[in-house]
Amino acid sequence: MKYIKLHLYTRHKPPLTDKNTDEVVKLHLKRTIAAIVSACMLTITASAQSTYTVKSGDTLWKIASKHQVGLSELIAANPQIKNISLIYPGQKITIPAQPSTTAFEDEVIRLVNNERAKRGLMKLTKNWELSRVARYKSQDMANKHYFSHTSPTYGSPFTMMQNFGIRFSAAGENIAMGQRTPQEVMNAWMNSAGHRANILSPVYNQIGVGMAKNSAGVVFWTQEFIKSP
Repeated sequence: MKYIKLHLYTRHKPPLTDKNTDEVVKLHLKRTIAAIVSACMLTITASAQSTYTVKSGDTLWKIASKHQVGLSELIAANPQIKNISLIYPGQKITIPAQPSTTAFEDEVIRLVNNERAKRGLMKLTKNWELSRVARYKSQDMANKHYFSHTSPTYGSPFTMMQNFGIRFSAAGENIAMGQRTPQEVMNAWMNSAGHRANILSPVYNQIGVGMAKNSAGVVFWTQEFIKSP
């Protein structure tokens, strides 16, 4: 069986961004802890990991951003680090591998931008952090046997984005289940007026795509769209 669903964009007040405030520090720690728990459930096959040597001025946050991996995944891959606020030059850090699904996800983004280009619309920029959110959402649907925009783990798409630190002034989500290839899932979305409206919306400027399989091999797809604030 193959299914598709969409969530049209809505507008939200962007979350706090001043990392120096106590409120934001506490919120970030809460989100990090939650994401670490979630990372334990992420079962997408990945290629080989690599090692990075810490340089002067590095923090785990900077290293994670540089290598386009989530902070929680970086922490989980380095259990030898007892204090995540304390790393030193010369220390070896394990960098988690990119999931093997990345090529399929990137192909969906390419197909999206092809459709937009045909209509003279601005190309959407890939946001790796948004793709990470989309991947978690797809894996959550696969693991917990549901097909909905509202996750029992993360809540609504907008709550999930905010809890993963994504800032936006408008956002939307398309999901699909059962399609085996990027072209197949794009055909399904483009043949649905609501999903096509998200893909071709002039409002958005960034995109993330994530896919995952359940134990039966059924593929789940998530597209996340945002307008950066």
